[in-house]
Amino acid sequence: MAEPPLEPPPPEASRPGGSRSRDRGAAPRARWRPPRLTFTRLFGLDRSGPPPPQTQSGAPLNPWTIPNAIGFARLALIPVFLVVALSSRDGRDALAATLFAVIGWGDYADGIAARVTRQYSRLGALMDPVTDRLLVVCGVVVDWRFSLLPRWALAVLAVRELAMLALGRYALRRGVELRINWPGRLAVAPVMGALFFPMTGLKTLGEVLLYIGLALALLATGLYARSGRNQLRERAAGRHAE
Repeated sequence: MAEPPLEPPPPEASRPGGSRSRDRGAAPRARWRPPRLTFTRLFGLDRSGPPPPQTQSGAPLNPWTIPNAIGFARLALIPVFLVVALSSRDGRDALAATLFAVIGWGDYADGIAARVTRQYSRLGALMDPVTDRLLVVCGVVVDWRFSLLPRWALAVLAVRELAMLALGRYALRRGVELRINWPGRLAVAPVMGALFFPMTGLKTLGEVLLYIGLALALLATGLYARSGRNQLRERAAGRHAE
């Protein structure tokens, strides 16, 4: 379902100290309204419309929210998972696999919590992808250590995740907004599944998912790079036009 229309600002005459002549020619600003919560939007299947302004660059971090509490818990469990998994005999450990699944599914839980409570925040928008990439890198370490998946493919996945962390940091410094694309969104499930299933003894399934996830993740990376380059070019063209 599409986002509801943006509400126009009130007329100048109703603003304290406002004057029509002072802002003549200025573009009208619009106030964002949260969309109606349908089933598809609740579970992140409908991403149409503009993102919440609370998550955009320049917005306050606003750390004390229910979704961020879930995010903090996910982040705190990552070293616990790594210690438990690396302490196992062969990497196939029920507790380690359970921790990995809880941390991974927590990404969906904090997204649902944000949409239900409407507690969006800039910190959540920054923390979620970092937590996901740290979990992937830790999963790669475990699967590499116990040779649960082909090491060359794990190396490619780890390099991709670290490159995305570096690209995200560079984009933040340059004021570029890298919004998740559909290949990147679709890559999450097979990548997480690829790292999870070998810990339960399903190595063949994990290997198949790894190749699917890698293909989608690499495609998403190329699209992120192109989007960032286009934004920088548009900004440079705008400065030259001035």
